[in-house]
Amino acid sequence: MAPGKRLHIVMFPWLAFGHLLPFLHLAMLIAKRGHKISFISTPRNIERLPKVPSDLKPLIDFIRVPLPPLGNLPYQAEATSDVPFDKVKFLKISFDYLEHAVTVFIESMLPDWILCDFASYWLGPIASRVGIPVGWYSIYPASILGFFGPPENMIGDDNRGDNYRAKLEDFTSKPEWVRFETSVAMTKYQIQATAPNLEDDETANVTDQVRLGLTIKNCDLVAIRSSFEFEPEWLNLVEEIYGKPVVPVGLLPVEERSTNFGGNDCWGDIKDWLDKQAQGSVIYVAFGAETKLNQVQVAELALGLELSGLPFFWAFRKQRGLIDPEPVELPQGFEERTRDRGMVYKTWVPQNNILKHGSVGGMLFHAGWSSVVEAMQFGKVLVLLPMLGDQGIIASQLEEKKLGVLIPRNEQDGRFTKDSVVESLNLVMVDEAGKIYRDNVKEMQSVFADTEKQDGYVDNLVAYLKANKRQSSMMDYYYY
Repeated sequence: MAPGKRLHIVMFPWLAFGHLLPFLHLAMLIAKRGHKISFISTPRNIERLPKVPSDLKPLIDFIRVPLPPLGNLPYQAEATSDVPFDKVKFLKISFDYLEHAVTVFIESMLPDWILCDFASYWLGPIASRVGIPVGWYSIYPASILGFFGPPENMIGDDNRGDNYRAKLEDFTSKPEWVRFETSVAMTKYQIQATAPNLEDDETANVTDQVRLGLTIKNCDLVAIRSSFEFEPEWLNLVEEIYGKPVVPVGLLPVEERSTNFGGNDCWGDIKDWLDKQAQGSVIYVAFGAETKLNQVQVAELALGLELSGLPFFWAFRKQRGLIDPEPVELPQGFEERTRDRGMVYKTWVPQNNILKHGSVGGMLFHAGWSSVVEAMQFGKVLVLLPMLGDQGIIASQLEEKKLGVLIPRNEQDGRFTKDSVVESLNLVMVDEAGKIYRDNVKEMQSVFADTEKQDGYVDNLVAYLKANKRQSSMMDYYYY
């Protein structure tokens, strides 16, 4: 591609691997089309990212900006997976101190576009000052954005109106601006779990909803990891309530070569075990790097897996970050009692390879969007156990579409039992009544796994970025 036609795009994700990885995935897809990417993050996070394929290395520069240390954060904590949930707010405060370094970089490089995340609410005005357009890249589906509503509703009391979601319980029902029928909403226990990120406290942290509201207000484009085949009504609603261009980037299914990213030393042993299981019989259990169950939940889930009689593979995490004060343990004797049909791994595992394997029939997980895409791409039926707000909204959307089953639980405190785990697993994996879920997943797999269609969404995004890139001006001479 001629240099004059090549875009230079800065990408600046939030410090969570559930954000870093989708940003990197999109960066590589854009680089495949011949465009230059500057990917900004902290040194340790960049070191932990998957390696970029050799043919794309000349087009992706990793810009390392050191994270200022805070006394509330442990040594080398640079991602949300490094700290307990109640310490994430301090990571956001430290993240905000990156403003100066990021400003210096973009003012010196004057890229054609910046694609940022929700957390960098301060970036829009900085970019606008030097004429650089900003896109907010939402790694969440449109249902979440539509549910939380217009940005002015998130920013402050003066703009919300007296009756706007005055109580947390107001999040349990469909908002007034959603005019189509839907059951998508949050439950009370999910709201309570998410509340620390939505409410002001005594720290200097800016709440998530204010960060998001200001990011949307000050951006020129909203790019969403979604597709019209999956949620057309929500995508149209978001464009309407934001009053900005909304461009879906596709579902970003896993590419064949990306299934081998990241040190798969354990894959041989896992594959040998999976090869011995019957086709479609195994339930894969995983909750990602960010979500951690408490001890009671771990015990009920383990006993439910044991009572179900189904083969299972569990990617088990006992703590979140090295300073987690409450590591969890499996019930005594559980691994020995289930050794003939279960496998528990307590280190990193190659999730894409596991989901691709023919013996895996379903996935029991937290309903994180990246894991949804991966499971659907490989046609695995979903058993849903969401913990935090965004997961609950995604899970209710999947249940509404009959693509997965929510494990029944107490609406007030989120408790579930081993029996509810057994019932949910048997329904989607075995029972005739669950055939509708299995059939719907297979049908939707044709959308999620259609790489040609999903590539078309990325092409459309690139075309938009080229047509609306930064215009050169006299400022270029000043900043160069």
